Amino acid sequence: MSGFSRAPRQERWRNGAPVTSGIQYDQFLLFGDSITQQSGNQDRGFGFAPALQDAYIRRLDVVNRGLSGYNTDQALKVLTSIIPTPEQARVRFLMVFFGANDASLAEARNGQHVPLATYKENLAKIVTHEAVKVHNARIILVAPPPVNEHLMLPGDIARGMEKCSRTAVTTRTYARAVCDLGKELDIPVLDLWTAFMSTTGWKIEDPDIPGGLHLPENSALVDFLHDGLHFNPPGYQILFDELMKLISVHWPDQMPRELPFLLPMWNDFAAWDAFEKSSTGV
Repeated sequence: MSGFSRAPRQERWRNGAPVTSGIQYDQFLLFGDSITQQSGNQDRGFGFAPALQDAYIRRLDVVNRGLSGYNTDQALKVLTSIIPTPEQARVRFLMVFFGANDASLAEARNGQHVPLATYKENLAKIVTHEAVKVHNARIILVAPPPVNEHLMLPGDIARGMEKCSRTAVTTRTYARAVCDLGKELDIPVLDLWTAFMSTTGWKIEDPDIPGGLHLPENSALVDFLHDGLHFNPPGYQILFDELMKLISVHWPDQMPRELPFLLPMWNDFAAWDAFEKSSTGV
């Protein structure tokens, strides 16, 4: 499959005259919460979204639709405002990354909690929504990462809470729900929770989960999460690396190196000739 699609030609107007629109890039759409929204910020260093844009430059448009603070209840409400129609653009990839807010405790004052069963149902509704299905997109579900209660507690107290708004144990159950849903719907899951945990020394048989206040602070989680919830550059690096691994396994033909540039290389004269003929209809 080529690295681009030629969208239906549409007419626009400029200076009173119709202007025919050009070729449109397929989209790699990132739909998530603040972790996704902030993935374009490079103030701290490596950013996930810019790295993905660089990987697919001239092949796909990487579109960041991260919405800070959103849970899956809210994501479902705005879904049709996020997903373009096929006439607007074709979505080649859709990465759905929610759960960090849904996993807030029910009693937390932030009001972001979504019950586990509802969270799973919401994700299913998002990925099976007609607005998504019409694109026949390659969907990737991302399981939320662990949290570091040690770093999160001061911020939560400053916001008027008496304890952590999220816990290491609860977040794990939400990550498991995403993995279960992926199996049920046959959708690939980027298990970020396990990817982070694999660096902490934690073993699946261990009863205690790193990140909890009852355990010493884990240095790996300090490296990954600057406030116990949001990512440092090493966290975004893991997200990027795991995404590339997932694509290489499930859609090897969609790896960046396998996709051609949409427009000709400056010195590919045969490609220029073909492009000019297709543009003029000759």
